[in-house]
Amino acid sequence: MKITDILDPQLILSDLVAKTKRGVLEELVSHLAHCEHKVNREELLNVLLEREKLGSTGINDGIAIPHGKLRNIERLLAVFGRSREGVDFGALDGKPSHLFFLLVAPESSAGIHLKALARISRIAQSELFREKCMEVHSSEELFQLIVAEDEK
Repeated sequence: MKITDILDPQLILSDLVAKTKRGVLEELVSHLAHCEHKVNREELLNVLLEREKLGSTGINDGIAIPHGKLRNIERLLAVFGRSREGVDFGALDGKPSHLFFLLVAPESSAGIHLKALARISRIAQSELFREKCMEVHSSEELFQLIVAEDEK
């Protein structure tokens, strides 16, 4: 599986404005619901907030991978967002999160979202990738970085 199989260029937000975990989730969810009409904004936000109660999806090195499942979608969906300032997402290393990969899987899916989580985690391990993501200016440039890293 490749990230670009589930992430479209229009689903990249290069400058998140939210300053809180909930705000980031709301911003990502709103953008996804705007682009994918089968996504119910309120339902997805509730699913993600419930998932965060189980433990933060903020991982080390400025990355967060919020994720959840919805019953009315047919395929795995993704949104990518970047916060230049960083947001306290409760990451394991205590550092702010800057890069957010939101994943939404169909409720009936058995493991495809786990493959996507693993793929994103692998890509996010690259310090050079993370640095470049913070340096570029546009959503298009972010998408091209993801494409290039996905090809490795």
